[in-house]
Amino acid sequence: MDLTLTEDQIAILDAVESLAKPYASAPVHDAGFALVSEELDRELAEGGFLDVAFDADLGTASAALVVERLAHLPYAIEAAMSALVRPLFGADLPRPFCLVEAGRSTRPLRFLKAGATVIVVGPDNVSSFIATAEQVRAEETLFGYPMGSLLVDPVSAATTKHDVSPEDVKTRWRVALAAEAAGLLAAALDSVATYVTDRQQFGRPLATFQALRHRLAEAQVRANGVYWLAINAAATLDAGEAALAALHAQESARATVYDFHQFLGAMGMTLEHPLHLWTYRLKALASELGGRGGQALAAADAVWGI
Repeated sequence: MDLTLTEDQIAILDAVESLAKPYASAPVHDAGFALVSEELDRELAEGGFLDVAFDADLGTASAALVVERLAHLPYAIEAAMSALVRPLFGADLPRPFCLVEAGRSTRPLRFLKAGATVIVVGPDNVSSFIATAEQVRAEETLFGYPMGSLLVDPVSAATTKHDVSPEDVKTRWRVALAAEAAGLLAAALDSVATYVTDRQQFGRPLATFQALRHRLAEAQVRANGVYWLAINAAATLDAGEAALAALHAQESARATVYDFHQFLGAMGMTLEHPLHLWTYRLKALASELGGRGGQALAAADAVWGI
């Protein structure tokens, strides 16, 4: 498959870069556990950047590219589910878009708040409801996203049934997860590479030590792999490709986050450096859809039917 960017995709990404430029840096002294910008979210929505998959000529591959690029920002944007999953349901359902599997509703959901659309993915059906203030509770977590818990059983709360396949939803969910993880990995790696290039130890930059260079090179290979698997899965919307992309994303998150923080030493344990804004979002993504085990089983089922 030819994954070379088209002229339209290049133009879209250039426009995203231009719009997001004022948000490319985190606050200098205290980034907190999560950064959000309602203004950026509004500008993205008004500019149609989260609706590109509704255009058949642009499709889900273009949407995945937008999601990946936005994940580089220190600000958490509800882009992945809106850009890649929402087209299955139409543009009328309000954002933010939150997905939950039936039977796994006890874990906090990213971006859940009053007014959000909650998509409930069951084994045989898909339904939804618009969350009210009485149904959600904001949670303080370390995960780099605004998070909330459902105070009701989502299966009972869901009032609208959708003629959408649960497997189609999960496939796009996995593509969204992989695309966002690709951007987070790239941004975290770039942040670490900048730090170890500037930081002097024993009279020379940390980046000149071979042990660090080998591990950073491995992280770069992983980040590249997640990116290409995500874009390929977005282009094909194949269930097996999507599961493998999500599996590699979650495994790469597990393998790199510890290294990234270790390379920063004591600075990696503070909120002054923005690294946690990317790595702890990766930790949140690593547990979605049953984690690595869930993706491995989904990939095996899609490829071999077992």
